[in-house]
Amino acid sequence: MATLYSTHCRLHLSSSPSSPSSSSFLQRVTFSSSNRFVDAKLSLKSQHDSHQIPLHTHQQHGAAAASVAPVENDTDNKGLNDKLSSVTSLKESLGEFGFAKDENESIVSVTIVGASGDLAKKKIFPALFALYYEGCLPKNFTIYGYARSKMTDADLRNMVSKTLTCRIDKRENCNEKMDEFLKRCFYHSGQYDSQENFAALDKKLKEHEGGRISNRLYYLSIPPNIFIDAVKCASLSASSGNGWTRVIVEKPFGRDSESSAALTKSLKQYLTEDQIFRIDHYLGKELVENLSVLRFSNLIFEPLWTRQYIRNVQLIFSEDFGTEGRGGYFDNYGIIRDIMQNHLLQILALFAMETPVSLDAEDIRNEKVKVLRSMRPIRLEDVVIGQYKSHTRGGVTYPAYTDDKTVPNDSLTPTFAAAALFIDNARWDGVPFLMKAGKALHNKGAEIRVQFRHVPGNLYNRNIGTDLDRATNELVIRVQPDEAIYLKINNKVPGLGMRLDRSKLNLHYAARYSTEIPDAYERLLLDAIEGERRLFIRSDELDAAWSLFTPVLKELEEKKIIPEYYPYGSRGPVGAHYLAARYNVRWGDLGVDIDQ
Repeated sequence: MATLYSTHCRLHLSSSPSSPSSSSFLQRVTFSSSNRFVDAKLSLKSQHDSHQIPLHTHQQHGAAAASVAPVENDTDNKGLNDKLSSVTSLKESLGEFGFAKDENESIVSVTIVGASGDLAKKKIFPALFALYYEGCLPKNFTIYGYARSKMTDADLRNMVSKTLTCRIDKRENCNEKMDEFLKRCFYHSGQYDSQENFAALDKKLKEHEGGRISNRLYYLSIPPNIFIDAVKCASLSASSGNGWTRVIVEKPFGRDSESSAALTKSLKQYLTEDQIFRIDHYLGKELVENLSVLRFSNLIFEPLWTRQYIRNVQLIFSEDFGTEGRGGYFDNYGIIRDIMQNHLLQILALFAMETPVSLDAEDIRNEKVKVLRSMRPIRLEDVVIGQYKSHTRGGVTYPAYTDDKTVPNDSLTPTFAAAALFIDNARWDGVPFLMKAGKALHNKGAEIRVQFRHVPGNLYNRNIGTDLDRATNELVIRVQPDEAIYLKINNKVPGLGMRLDRSKLNLHYAARYSTEIPDAYERLLLDAIEGERRLFIRSDELDAAWSLFTPVLKELEEKKIIPEYYPYGSRGPVGAHYLAARYNVRWGDLGVDIDQ
């Protein structure tokens, strides 16, 4: 069975907060995913007549037909004709999906503030198109771009059209779908701190909304120093008068505890906590969302998810390129703030949390906050920082971080960091959680590695040899690229002798599933439209995250710790290996993994 908009979209049946009208209401709607057959069963309640007339509207491949059940004890042809006329009027008012159009019909207006920027062009507009292409957006929606650049609607559509692509498995009617989507896209030029400009935007939105219930979503794709100006103007001059208003805020959420708290306080002058959607796109990754499914719906994993069986957990993020023009922004934050304090820490909290009471957003976020508050303060000696330097390889010279013209020559900003973290609770006491993140490394990827303890009194130690670490079971969750989940096990090599090798039980997503994995922004935008907050960050969650990292960040900066330099394209600073060795850990991504 499918939900309202599509078999794979999670939008609820009712997008309107209002109750059904007194004159007519929808009793049941059923979608069949096999043949797009719609059976809408409605009943009319007349204020002047107590008779109920069941109406069956069958819609198949765009064609609709209506049939009326006989009315008992009514032989008056005139009365029957009147009722048939009422039914015909209702049928004519039915929308594309067989819903009555009335004063309670709603529309979603998505406004991308900062529409001319790279994030909007490369991620947000393509994600919205993908949702439209998959049938996940509501029937009534409008998309507005808002920025300081002078553009027309046609200019915006031309800019957006260059970044849109269709699903690999659904290329039919691609150009037609693009044209339909672009017709829903409009542009309004204005300053981010001008209430007058936002009031003019509000006027345009109302023209498109046409008196329907107005639900508005603002996506702030702008620098953090103008967040508050834009939120103030949108809240005071362009909020919905009869529906919901929500605002998606992109990271960074401050630089430390103090600035983050100030940002939250300023946002809450104009918005409630329920209106603020702090986005961390890594939480929208397919394999990250699958973490709770893997753990809580498979009996073999949950009993092992404890200090008794797990020796260490590694969260690894690597990029094979440098700052490439983003040096000015990056130098103000560094790799710890940019990756570790948000992406990797959020994954850690999801991985380590206790079983929530339910899948409700608040229950899940409550458990994540408990994990963050249970974490031991990070010591400076448990942190290694690095910065990439110039390196020549294969006749090609790769630049150093400070070769970027937007970066000061004497910058000490780390482009690499490794840290050992600990959770002081009954489940994880003593288990090191090792984080590692860096730019300009030897490969690109993000993964979670769970290394289990050695088998006590292992009967096959003689066959394994002295390197017991190579015989340790390891669960690897590869978040990107080439998504996969695999478990490394020891296995006997076929033959007459007793020789062991290491094999893996592999769930390789590309081989197992023919469907293309949605981009993280698609999932998060859809959640924001639905009001699903599970994958967004709550203010107390943000406070707990900053409380963990702020002290060590200040210590690094006050003591002006010099980063260890590593060649562009290498495996990172040697210090990271010493840090892992201190806790008897070997980084799992440094060995040669078994072939797919």
